[in-house]
Amino acid sequence: MSLPTIPDITPEITLDRCKTINLLLSSIALEEIGLSHILNAEAEKLQMFIKKSPCDFHGYLKINESVNQTLRTVVKSQILLQFKLEDVVTLNQKSCCHPRKHYKCKECKEEKDCKCKHHHCKDPFDSSLCYCPNKKKRDCHCPKCKSEKNYDH
Repeated sequence: MSLPTIPDITPEITLDRCKTINLLLSSIALEEIGLSHILNAEAEKLQMFIKKSPCDFHGYLKINESVNQTLRTVVKSQILLQFKLEDVVTLNQKSCCHPRKHYKCKECKEEKDCKCKHHHCKDPFDSSLCYCPNKKKRDCHCPKCKSEKNYDH
């Protein structure tokens, strides 16, 4: 018997860092959707059992154990997803993948490379994308939190 031959496959992957981060965020969202479907299935299972066997005490104990085990597994997955999300957000903040907006400065009428000190034309950071897990600790250094800190003082 001979060994199988594997063809020389060299796929070209043309993903940049920003697209990769978006794919990671999408994978987290899809995992969250999957977990929500599991929770919904457990709820339907429990409702069906209560409808079919309303007086089965031993059945209640068995189904309670089953639902409890599934919920524990979902919570473990949620914790891992939270870690994954925090890591991806950190990558996103470090990689300058925020969409750049070119504002037309009202003061100097420049659209890009404005040299004035006006906040709206100097800061291309889209603050709606800011997720700051360290905000409570007050040590986040993203532009959104920096501006909020300046208003706090």
